[in-house]
Amino acid sequence: MTEIGSKLAAAREYLSAHPDEARYVDSVATAKLEGGLRFRVEGPDGEAVTTDMPTSVGGSASAPSPGWLFRAALSSCVGTLVAMRAAEEGVRLTSLEVAVESESDDRGILAIDSAVPSGPLSVLIQVRAVTGGPQVDRLIEEAARRCPVHDAIARAVPVRLEIG
Repeated sequence: MTEIGSKLAAAREYLSAHPDEARYVDSVATAKLEGGLRFRVEGPDGEAVTTDMPTSVGGSASAPSPGWLFRAALSSCVGTLVAMRAAEEGVRLTSLEVAVESESDDRGILAIDSAVPSGPLSVLIQVRAVTGGPQVDRLIEEAARRCPVHDAIARAVPVRLEIG
């Protein structure tokens, strides 16, 4: 078993024996305006990321938009969960790529039409994995369902998983 697989097995065993310790409050992310539409988002342990908006809506396009970071969070979360599940099942990943795209309608975010949602209208997750072993479709589907970012949006935003 890999180091990742061993650590996951130990964590699962510990939390199964101590279920009260499995639930916790996630660390806060605090966004601070730097100027214009540019924000610096910081966490309690020194984590930091900067966001900005495109020039077409008044930003300076100096950093990724919050919407892009949303897609980045989803793609990296699904990828992480696929890698974790593969490690647990002894599947060697030789390549893994997760792409997330979404469709949006700016009439919502710009308050042009109150009937149009301000968030994504749909989300597509594309996973491409190359392994040294058997087909991993089931592993990918389970990993996507277990991804906390995916779970947070799947109940409110239509999500389609595409493997291949």
